[in-house]
Amino acid sequence: MRSSLLAVILVALAGCRPHGNTQNPKFAAAAEAHDPIAVYEALEAQIDAQTDKPSDREDAYALITSWEEDTAAYAFARAAIAGRLAENRGLQAGGLVTEAEAYARKAREKEPDFREGAATHLLGSLYVAAPSRLLKHGDSETGIELLEKEVEAHPERPIAQLRLASGYITLGDSDSAKEPLCAAKGMEDRLGAGDRRLLAKLIEEAGGAAALACPAPVGGAAE
Repeated sequence: MRSSLLAVILVALAGCRPHGNTQNPKFAAAAEAHDPIAVYEALEAQIDAQTDKPSDREDAYALITSWEEDTAAYAFARAAIAGRLAENRGLQAGGLVTEAEAYARKAREKEPDFREGAATHLLGSLYVAAPSRLLKHGDSETGIELLEKEVEAHPERPIAQLRLASGYITLGDSDSAKEPLCAAKGMEDRLGAGDRRLLAKLIEEAGGAAALACPAPVGGAAE
């Protein structure tokens, strides 16, 4: 079973470049500061709060593509926003998946552990979920390997555990997902609202909390 967060990317096949409003007041502060990460964070805050409209993703993309910077921050923000727009555009996503791949790779090249591996998480998830014909440098095997290496290097990061679990479930491997799901569940308080919703959905797709049989936290009270 494929998670809804990633599966929508699979239908990104053809279409024209989207256009939006660069003057969207929700991104006014980020636009004035000329801050690509602020644009990304403003959009993610709306998505986390479930208050975003389809036009907001269009507008964030229009704004981020209205300038170009040779920095890891810009490359990551552009990759992430292109990916978010691809989720909404479906069959009309055009080259957004390819664009997200290119800019995520650029962010990693410039700063391998940018924002605690955010570009790697994005790239790995993209490789797992997207059709290979839309990608130039990876596939699902490459994606899982990237996500596994992130967890091996940084098991203390809940988002790394969550992205790996999501990758496994996207590929139909619920058994392999159980360990990172348990790890992410144990650090759930450090996840944003959207990622907590994703965690709950992934746990259900893996068979529910009872099927996971996560070990009790060290020092936790027995019931």
